[in-house]
Parts: sequence; C-alpha cells; structure tokens
Amino acid sequence: MKQKGGYPQQAGLEPEVKAHNKGTSPDVFEKCRTFTRAKEIMAAGVYPFFHCIESGQGPEVSIKGRSLVMAGSNDYLGLTSHPKVKEAAIAAIQRFGTGCAGSRFLNGTLSLHEELEERLADFLRQEAAIVFPTGFQANLGAISALVGKPDIVVIDKLNHASIFDGCRLSFGAIRRFRHNDMANLEHILATHSDQAALIVVDGVFSMEGDIVDLPKLNEVAKRYGARVMVDDAHGIGVLGKDGRGTAEHFDMESEVDLIMGTNSKSLATVGGFLAADADVIHYLKHTARSLMFSASLPPANVAAATAALEIVENEPERRQHLWDNTRKMAQGFRELGFDIGNTQTPIIPVMVGDEKKVLAMWRGLFDGGVFASPVWPPAVPPGMALIRTSYMATHSTAQLDHILETFATVGRKLGLID
Repeated sequence: MKQKGGYPQQAGLEPEVKAHNKGTSPDVFEKCRTFTRAKEIMAAGVYPFFHCIESGQGPEVSIKGRSLVMAGSNDYLGLTSHPKVKEAAIAAIQRFGTGCAGSRFLNGTLSLHEELEERLADFLRQEAAIVFPTGFQANLGAISALVGKPDIVVIDKLNHASIFDGCRLSFGAIRRFRHNDMANLEHILATHSDQAALIVVDGVFSMEGDIVDLPKLNEVAKRYGARVMVDDAHGIGVLGKDGRGTAEHFDMESEVDLIMGTNSKSLATVGGFLAADADVIHYLKHTARSLMFSASLPPANVAAATAALEIVENEPERRQHLWDNTRKMAQGFRELGFDIGNTQTPIIPVMVGDEKKVLAMWRGLFDGGVFASPVWPPAVPPGMALIRTSYMATHSTAQLDHILETFATVGRKLGLID
C-alpha cells in the first residue's frame, strides 16, 4: 500500500506511544508490546493485509483455494505472466545467475543493466538513465542527493511516501503545497525565491487516480527557476500515445527535468529508475547513497523489465484494452451511485469515509470473490477512507461485471448506495 502525508507508519495501524514510568530504563521494544490495533482487527475477522496469493498476479488469483477477481493489482498491462517476459528472466538467470553479489558502484553492473538504461533513456526521450533496486530507493537517492542545506524541496501533500522519506533524508528545507494547487505552489516558491528549488510530484496520484496539472506546474516552475521531478510510477506504460507517461500525455517531454519510474507496475517486475540529462544522471550515479550502498538489481528482474518495455513499445493494443476497461469501470461505478472522486486513470477509488465501514466493505468484497485494497489515514486524509481499485488490460468483461455486481451488493448492504 502506498502511503502519504508526513512520514507514515503502517496503513493507519501505528501504535500509540506511551510514556515510560519515571525511574525505569526505557525499552525501545515497549511500543511492540503495546501495539494491539492490528490484532484487534484480526480478531474481528476484517484484517485485510498480508493475504497469501497462491497463483500468478493475473486478473484472477487464488487465495486458500478460492478464486478471486483481482481488482487491486498495479500490473496494468498484464505483463507479469507474459511468455516473453518470463523467458527473458529465465535466460538471464541461466547466463548471469541469481544475483550480482555487490552494488552497481563496484562489482554489480552487468551488460543487462546498461542495456536497460539505454532503452529507458531512449523510450523516455532523455539523455541518460540509471537503474535502482526499487522505485522507493530511486526517490530516496535522487532527492537526498540533489537537495542540500541551501536548497528547498517543494512537494504535493498527496505525494507517495518515498518522496516524503527522500525529503527527510535530504538536508534541504521541505515545503508542501495543497494537492494540485498551483497558486499555493507559487506562493511557496515566491516566499523562498532566494533558494534553489526542486519541485517533486507524482504524475499519477496512487490513491486518488488523478493526474498532476503539469502544464500549470511547469509555468510556475519556470517563473522561479525551479527544477521539476515527476514520479511517474503509475504513468509509464499507461499515459501518453506511446505509453511514455505523464509528460507525453501533456506533450511536455522536453519540459520535465527528472523522471522517476518503477518496473513494478507496467514493466512487470521490480526495480526503479531515473532519467534526465546526462550530467544529472552522472552526478546521481556517484552521489545517490541508495544506489551506491545497495545490492544491484538482479539479472532476472533487469531482463524482465527490458522485455516488458519492448512489449509496451510494440503492443499498443494492450494500452487500448486497459483504457476500454477503465472507462467501463468508471462509468459503471458512477451509474451505481458510488463516489469515485476525480480519477482520470485505471486507479479508481471508491469513497467510503468511515474507517470501520471501509473494513466491512473490504470483507464483503473479499467474501464475494473480489480482491481490492482498503485505504485509510494516514494514507488518505481523515474521514476519507476508501476502497482502492485498479484495472488491467487482461481483465475480461465477465470479470469486470463481477466486480461491479459485488460492489453493488455490498454497497447497498452498507448504505453507501441506494
């Protein structure tokens, strides 16, 4: 689950920190013993996390022998089980083994890494790219390396948790602006006009499903000489005529200074990357601690991402199927009377509000054969608990209809719709 707002713990389950008795030595494990909320939810039979999936990540999954329609996966193009992707991963293991046994900085750079980096840079129309072990680490590395004590990093309040953590690791000043509010962004930049600024935003916001107002953001950034970094984890492969993400969606590929992406969504495996001008990538290769001090992305993952990228480029019909499914589901939820917010993407949130009711809804959906994700504070603002759904190019009409029918049944039972 992606979490936002401040420096969050686990999905709203963070323990209450109790004061120690005076005269006794503090115990750092005390918070573990007093952490009871997750166990209480387990006892109530509505614990929604860590369910073991016994099958591949497809439009249907198996859990304890039951088949459920998956409505919570980020495998937007359905490539995690694509034969070419699996074959590429197997071939990489046979040639290079299962790991690199070191960091990219030392002994962990393979020809596979360099090939993927060249392909990503070309695909995103940037001069260079660098691959990280995870997308989370890519954000940590970029922000903490680029933003120093004299600088300021300015972020949307609904950005992903990895952006918040990257800011915390930097030595720059951190300022947050209201979600997609460019007037508020400009006020912050005007107040700090004597500082070098990096603006960091999600391209697609992972809970709300809406898209950053990149044209207006870019206008503001240029007025104040600020640089723009877009976390396009949920945009690459999905947005734009050729799937190149948010910048292509707005025809602004030359306007974004730094693009971050992940392999764990449309590229069907794990890993992260940054793409930018050659000088920026060269600097990050030698200063980003989450790259320099982490084991290199394993060969199988690199090869899988390269194969998936080739499919993204050569099979545009998958993206068309994804958008056909997305339009069907958005229309279906609205016709049923559900509030799905301002989503513009295959991420469709169903607004519930009350935290207890969202758990009851999750349980009803799960029992009805639908796997979806409940989300509550701090991942979303207080009173804005929701069921996050997301869709794949490989969902069938029958599977999508089952999702809508199950939501309708549970929603009426809970009084969310008539």
